[in-house]
Order: sequence, then structure tokens, then C-alpha cells
Amino acid sequence: MNSIEQPLPAKFTTLPAAFARRAAEGGSQTAIVFRRGEKFTHLDWRQLSDEVSRTAAALVRAGCQPGDRVVQLSENRVEWIIADLAILLARGVHVPLHATLSAEQVQTQIADCRPSVIIVSNQGQADKLSRLAALTGRVPGATPQQVMQTSGALPQAPIPFPAIFTHDQCNTPFQPGPDLPLLSAAAASINSAEAAAVTAAGVEATQPDDLATILYTSGTTGEPKGVMLTHANLTSNAAASIAAFSTGPGDLRLSLLPWSHIFARTCDLYTWLLSGATLAVAESRERILSDCAELSPTLMNAVPYFFERLYRYAATQNLLDTPGHLRAQLGGRMRLCLSGGAPLPRHVAQWFASQGVPLFEGYGLTETSPVITTCSPAANRIGSVGQPLGEIEVRIADDGEILTRGPHVMRGYYHQPAATAEVLRDGWFHTGDLGHLDDGYLFITGRKKDLIVTAGGKNVAPMLIEGLLMNDPLVHQAIVIGDGRNYLAALIVPDAEALRAEIFARHIPIAAREAALMHPDVRAIYAQLIATRLAGLSRHEQIGRFTLLPRAFAQDRDELTPTLKPRRNVIAEHFAVEIRAMYDEPT
Repeated sequence: MNSIEQPLPAKFTTLPAAFARRAAEGGSQTAIVFRRGEKFTHLDWRQLSDEVSRTAAALVRAGCQPGDRVVQLSENRVEWIIADLAILLARGVHVPLHATLSAEQVQTQIADCRPSVIIVSNQGQADKLSRLAALTGRVPGATPQQVMQTSGALPQAPIPFPAIFTHDQCNTPFQPGPDLPLLSAAAASINSAEAAAVTAAGVEATQPDDLATILYTSGTTGEPKGVMLTHANLTSNAAASIAAFSTGPGDLRLSLLPWSHIFARTCDLYTWLLSGATLAVAESRERILSDCAELSPTLMNAVPYFFERLYRYAATQNLLDTPGHLRAQLGGRMRLCLSGGAPLPRHVAQWFASQGVPLFEGYGLTETSPVITTCSPAANRIGSVGQPLGEIEVRIADDGEILTRGPHVMRGYYHQPAATAEVLRDGWFHTGDLGHLDDGYLFITGRKKDLIVTAGGKNVAPMLIEGLLMNDPLVHQAIVIGDGRNYLAALIVPDAEALRAEIFARHIPIAAREAALMHPDVRAIYAQLIATRLAGLSRHEQIGRFTLLPRAFAQDRDELTPTLKPRRNVIAEHFAVEIRAMYDEPT
């Protein structure tokens, strides 16, 4: 089996060692570009090193001991990176929580990891901690002591009340009074000798097998679990990714995905750190293209939805066949993009290639740091998720499940030995995904827990069918239903712009969007689309009935995880009426 070979450099076996070396070599070279107000500004490696070292010492002063968990609840911002590197230098374990989580979800994950320090970005995030004070009866600034949690939603166990800092000025949500202490102000009070001592100790004492981070899974199949990743997990994966894409100091990487997710954490932050490239922090999703125009980045990672948006915009403007359109839209210097987190529609990858901006698809999980396989300039097959990265091994079990082993596989789930034993067996991590290998390239066909068993006893992988449907520009989202039923049905969210253009091209008389979804000519378009896209599948994998939905599945309705994966049970509940209608079932 072919693989992208790249041994892990000894100098990058821990993140503190990597950072110390990069800071020493980078000096006055620009490390990070970020927006302040209406202008981009930058930090060089020397400035970044000073900020990180002082922040690490401030965390130690606040009580962070080696192995302590430090929670960060923050949107992407330069302070996120400073906090991340500082926590690792202080020999803490970084636990970044998704900024979009509800207060209840935040409290549950805090109770699970029991941090000694919590860092929040602003008042809105601080407000999510109010329940913690209500449960403990403690307030910020009080002497940490053992307290009992009394909520039935949280485990009955003593925890210390953590020290709490904020990036921005914000009043405490727990009681009227002084602001929460600013982490930057605490760092500013550290003298250079104290900062240097903490930095030296962190670099010297941190070992490759030490725990670096706990990341909570998105919870598509149950409660989120804390994935424990070591320094060796993260640096090996980052180093192999750098080799696959020849990333170096001349690159400008635009980072737009949340760093609380492992894809951006490893493939943006740590590849930047290990390669010496410059990192540009996108201000917001709405301003990505203006950021591209101003900065002219060379590398970018994103989820398929972002790349689909670029395709759809070009389609609506009749620019799909205009040479150089995409490259110009991305700033003129983009040499490659990487897609992960969900299946990439084939037509999008083909369009990027035709525009001279290669778009490579990869595959991985939080538990694998994350990259298992990836397409690359040296080995690319559109439709596959590429070949194993670096020293990673992949094999397919008898039941079709994808198994992997290597330096990328997690230590386990935080204090969940039974759940760990379920997925780590005989040295192999069981991904829960289904797939097959063809000449060393991996193809994903579905998820074991999502398998549909029809009334006729046939096993169906819905993700395979959904992927084929979403490869059509007219389909934005699709969910296949059919467990225990006589035939498969589909909930389809049309791509609004593509459908509008199709209706116009066919001169279908429709006055309102709602009417379009029920119009017989529109339904005929989608019936033909389904038949064409699924022509190569067996009879029991065909769609018997379908419903066109007026709205997309949404994260704020809990229908999508923070990584935009569908929560099938929630979607089935929200569209129960439509599903029952497709099976002529009584309401």
C-alpha cells in the first residue's frame, strides 16, 4: 500500500520544543497577521514568544500545575493562540470548548474535565459560567476549595472552583462587582526572569507522550467524549501534513475554521508552527474573500460547504468556465486548498482543478489527530479521500469498517476506559466508518452506526447515497430514511440558486419559492436527478419517495453538530410529518 512517507523530526516531538525553536529562528519575521479595527496588524516571532511566555507564567501563578486542565471558551482570535501555547508551556492540558455551545453543554464539559483555570473571551461566554457559581456557591476571586456539585445533570464529585480569566473586559456574571481579571493584564505583571524560567521548564520537562489536549467529540451518536491527544499525536500528524503539501516559510496560511476543532487545530495552527509559515487569522466567515483579496494567501483549509459556496456563486454569475476567476477571487496566489469534515462533492473538486487551484480531500477524526488519509499533489484521485499519511496504517475489517494505527491515534477517552476499549482493540483504532481501498486510495461509503436495515433485511449505507445525491449542484443537503421500512425515502434540501437558474432555463411558470417545491415539473427534475445519480446502485438502494424541504438543516436547531455533521435522530424528529407522509403512515 502506497503512503506519504515522512518521519517525525526529533526537534518537533513536543509543541513547546517546536515553539521555542521556531521563535528562536523566526526572530523579527512575521508570525501572525490579524485584523485590529479596519486594518491588519502582525506579531513577529519574538513578540509572540514574549506574550506566550508571560502568559504561561501567569497561568502558573494562578495555580495551574502540570497535568491540570485549562478550559478555553473563545472564538478564533490571536489571544486564543497565545493561550494555547501558554497552557502547553505551563505543562497544562488545553481543553478548548466550542464557542457555539449552550450554557448547559459548557457546564457539562467543565464538570467532566474539572479545570483549574478557565479562560473566556468576552461577557457572552462568561455568562455561560453562571450556573457553575450557582452550583458551587463560589465566586471568582474566592479561595479555591473542594465543593460538591448538586445538580442531577452533573456527576456527584468534588471539584475545586477554578481561577477564571477573560480576554476582554467584562463584568462578572456571578455577582455585581469588579471585572473578571484580564489574562493579558496578569501576563503583563510577569517579569522577564519569571517568564523565562517557566518557558525553560516547559520545554525541558514536556515529553512527547504527555497529554497536550482534551477535545470533546461532537456527539452525533451520544454524549460528547473527551478525546485525549498527546504532543506526539499532534506533532507527528502536523509534520506529516507539512511533508505531503510541501508547506514552508514562504507560505501564508489563511485560517478560518474554529480552532476548538481538531482539523483547524492541527492542520492550521500546528502546521504553521512546525513549518514556519505565516498564519493569517480570518476575521469572520463573511469577510473571507475580502481577506483573501487583501492578504493573497497561498494555503487554506475549509469544510466542503465553503468550497460549494464559491462554486455556487460562480455558477449564478456564469463564471464557471471563465479562466482564472477562482484564483483571482482567492487573492491570486492560492496554490492549494484542503477539504475535510464531510464528503466533498465531485463536481466542486473538478471545478477547482479546472480553475488551476487544486482542492484536495482528506479524512480523519478527532481521535486520530485528525488526518488518517489525504489526497495530495503527489497522489490525487478525485472521489477518494487519499492515501495514508506518514507512518499511518489503514486496513479494512471483514465487515467493511476502516481501522487505523500509528502515531496519530489518541491515548483514549478521558476517564472512560470502557468506551476506549470499545474502539482501541489489538493496537488498531476502529473508526466506525465504512470504506474500501483501491490501489492504496481510501473511499468512504458510510458510518456503521448509521446503517439502515430495511424491512427486507437489506443493509444500506445512507451516507453513500446522500453523497451521490449531493454531488449534483441542484442538491444542497440530503438525508436518507428507511430503517425497518419497505423502501428508502429521502429528505432533500434543494440548492436555492441552482434551482432558480434551472427553473428560469426551463421556463417553468412559478411565482413563489414555496410553490416551486410542489410543482410537478420541479419534482420531475429531482426524480430524474435521483434516478441518474443512483443508477449504479442496487435495487434496494434506490429511493422510493422523496420530499423537497423549504429550509436547510441547521446547527442552531441542533440538526447539525458543531462540525456540521447531521444529527439523524433530531432531523427525523423535526421532519416526522414529512417522513410519515412518504410512507403513508398515520400521524
